[in-house]
Amino acid sequence: MALSEIEHKKIEKALGGFMARRRPPAHLRDQLDLGHRITGQSVEIFEVRPQWDNPSDCIEIPIAKATYVRSNRSWKIYWQRADLKWHRYEPQPSVRSIDNFLAVVEADEYACFFG
Repeated sequence: MALSEIEHKKIEKALGGFMARRRPPAHLRDQLDLGHRITGQSVEIFEVRPQWDNPSDCIEIPIAKATYVRSNRSWKIYWQRADLKWHRYEPQPSVRSIDNFLAVVEADEYACFFG
């Protein structure tokens, strides 16, 4: 089941604050930027940059993902490893709110999200 409209708005607001803090300065955004998307019950944060061999094309590099589990009202946290698969973030595999998820990503204690 997808997120409700109210939940969607709350998530967009939280992501807006996160993006305002983490995005690079405006003059660099054509070379490096952050983006996000909400798909179903998942939120994904990604880096946007020009493709190295064709700068007119942009690529998205995944940073973090959270999936809402309605049955226990928690968000599962994932990060993408070198095998290009999403893996649970073992130091803190789940949190209770989207704000807690964004705090874990922003802290990035183990350099799994931003390197």
